[in-house]
Amino acid sequence: MIEVKDIVKSYGNHKAVDHLSFTLEKGKIYGFLGPNGAGKSTTMNIMTGYIAANGGTVTIDGHDIVKEPEEAKKCIGYLPELPPLYMDMTVSEYLYFVADLKKVPKKERRDQIAKIMSLTMLGEYEGRMIRNLSKGYRQRVGLAQALIGFPEVIILDEPTVGLDPQQIIEIRNLIRSLRDDHIVILSSHILSEVNEVCDDVLIISHGKLVCQGTPDELEEKFGGAEHIRMSILGTDAQIKGVLAGVPSISEITIEEEKDAQGGVVVEVVNNSSEDIRADIARALAGVGLPVLSMETQKKTLEDVFLEATGNSEVEAKNHSDDSKADNESGEEKSEATTEETISEEKSKAVAEDVEEIENKEDEE
Repeated sequence: MIEVKDIVKSYGNHKAVDHLSFTLEKGKIYGFLGPNGAGKSTTMNIMTGYIAANGGTVTIDGHDIVKEPEEAKKCIGYLPELPPLYMDMTVSEYLYFVADLKKVPKKERRDQIAKIMSLTMLGEYEGRMIRNLSKGYRQRVGLAQALIGFPEVIILDEPTVGLDPQQIIEIRNLIRSLRDDHIVILSSHILSEVNEVCDDVLIISHGKLVCQGTPDELEEKFGGAEHIRMSILGTDAQIKGVLAGVPSISEITIEEEKDAQGGVVVEVVNNSSEDIRADIARALAGVGLPVLSMETQKKTLEDVFLEATGNSEVEAKNHSDDSKADNESGEEKSEATTEETISEEKSKAVAEDVEEIENKEDEE
């Protein structure tokens, strides 16, 4: 299990990670999402012990990453976006080198590396120089090094970037095969990939966790009312009259232009949790209005991502604007106070000059 509790990381005045907390359990693949600059890479670097947080704790399988770094790091396999490969080594030499670095017992190395090569389909390439491999196979070698020692946690940062469609399918299948024995964390900008591979999704923005859940749960949470889009043969008035009589339809929108089939394009909002498509079709058929097409419009993970991170950015902007307003207000007050002080000093100086002139006149 991984427990990230209240971690904070700042670079000067910029807070990259802001009191971030979450818990991850074995047997799941977790998607780690966020826009550029959201704090994903910083969080992963803190979790792997590469950089230290300013506050908070990270516990890997019961080991604190700061207090017990060696024990905690034994539990982690990490594949960064650019795999840390030595181009002048063969695949086999490199994996034995990594096994030595990870202190895998010598008697276990041969069997373990053979198993990992089989898992990553590198068996035919063990004697090949890494520099002579394609990008897809270099990515496999990077994944193989992350698996050396069979750690509890596998962290993958953009594992399919630059791969062709066939390689992507193979890497996805490989990631799925790791689910049962590891906690897998997958960071990717390819939302369709996250939706297809991951069991649970964490979305962060401005260093904070904005939402977490399965892709279906997030789509339902951000989905709102169901929208149904149809193409119907008939007049606008006929269609609107029939649909107005269907329970749970709250909005009816009819587009001005007809579609390629000559149908009237209509979109309705279903406020019910029930599927009302059959009710709509029966109602329209009852008055002789043929339905050419009908589909529900469901929010995708991409829509959820944009809405979740968009709201977060608005909040951050409002906070920034409030702070700016407070600063400007403070500056205005300071300027006003300064002007009042200068005015008082001027008045006092003038009064003293007048008094001095009057005293001289009296003496004369």
